[in-house]
Amino acid sequence: MPEKVLTVRVESNNEFFDRALEAAANAGASEMTNNQYGVSLPDEAALARVLSERSLELIRTPAREEPSSLRELARLADRDLKNVSNVINNLAELGLVKIEQDGRSNRPVVWYNEIHVEYDLI
Repeated sequence: MPEKVLTVRVESNNEFFDRALEAAANAGASEMTNNQYGVSLPDEAALARVLSERSLELIRTPAREEPSSLRELARLADRDLKNVSNVINNLAELGLVKIEQDGRSNRPVVWYNEIHVEYDLI
């Protein structure tokens, strides 16, 4: 599998928009490759929720096992289906997981194999 990197940044809305405008202005420079994706979070508390041990388990399991449904993911993770569904839906809203319709099932998909976390200390 080719390396695909998800960069998770902790930044304010203003910082996000400034960075997005700068990236748009430099679009011809091709700073990011097709194998890099980004997600912005507003603060460290959001980062802690998103990358908690239990959330990471629900990101790693579909990346490794490729379950065909949320029910199968819940079984593989040995967790309650409602909890798994809530966490996966939250991760999908943030762009960390995709949910694909597969017949009557919702299949969680993780398209990256690395997560890089960035935030400024000052």
